[in-house]
Amino acid sequence: MNTALPASAASREERQFLIMTQTPVGKLIAKLALPTVISMLVSAIYNITDTFYVSHLGPSAAGAVGVVFSLMSLIQAFGMGMGTGAASMVSRCLGRRDVQTASQYVSSAFFAGAFIGLCILTAGELNLPWLMRLLGSTDTILPYACDYGHYILIAAPIMCAAFVLNTTLRAEGKAMFSMIGLTTGAILNIAIAPVFIYVLEWGIAGAAIAVLICQSISLCILLSFFLRKKSVTTLSWKLVSRRARVYLDLVRLGSPTTLRQGFASLAMALLNVKSAPFGDAAVAAVSIVVKIYLAIRSLILGIGQALQPVAGYNHGAKLYDRVRQAFWVTTRAGSIICTTLAAALAWGAQPVMISFRTGSDEVVQIGVQALYLFCMALPFLPFSTYVDQMLQMLGRSKSSAFLASCRQGIMFLPLIFILPHYFGLRGVEATQPLADMLTFVAAAVILSRFFKQYKTGRKPLSSKRRLRLTYLILSRKLNHWTEPYK
Repeated sequence: MNTALPASAASREERQFLIMTQTPVGKLIAKLALPTVISMLVSAIYNITDTFYVSHLGPSAAGAVGVVFSLMSLIQAFGMGMGTGAASMVSRCLGRRDVQTASQYVSSAFFAGAFIGLCILTAGELNLPWLMRLLGSTDTILPYACDYGHYILIAAPIMCAAFVLNTTLRAEGKAMFSMIGLTTGAILNIAIAPVFIYVLEWGIAGAAIAVLICQSISLCILLSFFLRKKSVTTLSWKLVSRRARVYLDLVRLGSPTTLRQGFASLAMALLNVKSAPFGDAAVAAVSIVVKIYLAIRSLILGIGQALQPVAGYNHGAKLYDRVRQAFWVTTRAGSIICTTLAAALAWGAQPVMISFRTGSDEVVQIGVQALYLFCMALPFLPFSTYVDQMLQMLGRSKSSAFLASCRQGIMFLPLIFILPHYFGLRGVEATQPLADMLTFVAAAVILSRFFKQYKTGRKPLSSKRRLRLTYLILSRKLNHWTEPYK
């Protein structure tokens, strides 16, 4: 435990510790969820409005946004993976009141994330047309996708670094600061994007330039909280670790997020590829529906991001009952919200699709059918999401990585190749909803096994240890049964 803190830093850390470990769980989740949900909703609205603005340029332009969205998911995979790895260590270190180690992980993750983003920028710019085709671009979509993707790649180092700071602030329980950083950039993007697209007549490139500018502003705001000592942890080049163990921890603990976002990028690319034979209208419709679905998922993730620091802090403080209580409070809230939104979206599916005004009735028709299928899966989404997020924050990286790989990997990949073969475009639309339902079943099995051991604070048994205990129990029973005959 760090004992060399200045008085002001020590009092700030002590106050935050008491808030996270003694505030009633329901009240604490609500307090932390409000800013995270607002920030996630604003970001989701930005994603949808970005598609809304560009869709007025035609189906090919709308399809290009969907294609490049796969690239943005890939950038997020590395940035959020590094940030979540740091957040997992930060929340548990602060639960043990070890601020120095927490600061070391934050600093190491920040500069590592920026370096990874720079590598993505370099590799992407050298192979831009090939990359856009790989992500599902058709010949008519390709020029738009290259224009949009060029500026998104320039933003990659900025986005990766910002994700680390954002997740760290949430892990500290400073969700309000995280919200300010994210929402300021997103709201500004919503305001200036149409100016760049229509007034300055920069077209789809104008939308991407707006993203680049606003991501830079968000990074500066997030960075200012660390430089002005508003955070619990400290960000400094001097604290960057030279030990491989630190980076292995970041990668291991962040791997579920990296897998989740990486598979999201792959899933979106495959949806584009499988939709392409049915025309640009199919690619545009599927892209729009996925953006709407992801907006709701962002809301669910925002609530789950309130669960994560609560789980991490209280696990570090060995308050296991509070961890369980936090999970169920969050799950009930998410399930109610998702079921309500699914019913409302299914009822208004056609007006929602018409509002995008792509100039194509075919886009509306395809989109309405896809929305119905996605709404069927929405009520199953919160439970599996929160099991994944909780296990990741508690350091159960293997179980969390498996669940993170299910939704758009293990369950999704076989379905995206099988269903379209037999059901055509309807098979493409049904792939993600069915994968979500199967992931729900897997999450229920994993959570049941985990909580059986977590009741008493025991760690899950290894396979070797489980076999040994089974052998000992059977041996004792056998001796007991044969005792009368000896």
